[in-house]
Amino acid sequence: MAGWELEAELWERGAGLVAGVDEAGRGAWAGPVAVAAVILPPDRQPRPYRDSKTLSPAQREELAERVRAEAVAWRVELAAAGEVDEHGVLAATMRAARRAVAALHPRPDGLVTDYLRLGGPLPILTPARADSRSYTVAAASILAKTARDAYMRELHDREPAYGFASHKGYGVAAHAAALRSLGPCGEHRRSFAPVREAAAGLPHLTL
Repeated sequence: MAGWELEAELWERGAGLVAGVDEAGRGAWAGPVAVAAVILPPDRQPRPYRDSKTLSPAQREELAERVRAEAVAWRVELAAAGEVDEHGVLAATMRAARRAVAALHPRPDGLVTDYLRLGGPLPILTPARADSRSYTVAAASILAKTARDAYMRELHDREPAYGFASHKGYGVAAHAAALRSLGPCGEHRRSFAPVREAAAGLPHLTL
């Protein structure tokens, strides 16, 4: 259950403002990776935030609005499909995370991430499943997920044949079938094997 345990460890080391960082979309075949960084008021009060994967879409939207309203600072950055293809999905995620942290004002004094080892001068904790242990990382997971879902709904409006509004670019059967039939669109990650294989079956595509 999320709480302040990880933030408190950094507060005790002198970090007054702690940012939580989390991402959404690393495993998808299409669309960006979204990375959010959030600083919550360090008041040690209970929060309703938890791992976004455990929330319904309506709950995520409601809590995202609350995070944006109460956060000391927040930022969402996207690593587009082209950045993922150029740098690899992990490196692209790290690049977006660093951009998100750098854009926070006021600046954080420490970081908690969900296993993203960002490096840099700030003290950082990087435990696995931090989004289920830390309010700030849970808040970041909610912002990242809702921002990416909104992007994928807009992409669906531009490319409705792929069904992005329902599967959000992940590798479900309907998405695979659309890829085989249509080939990749400009938002597909060409470095991912299913997309690369679908493109190879359509020699008229310019890759």
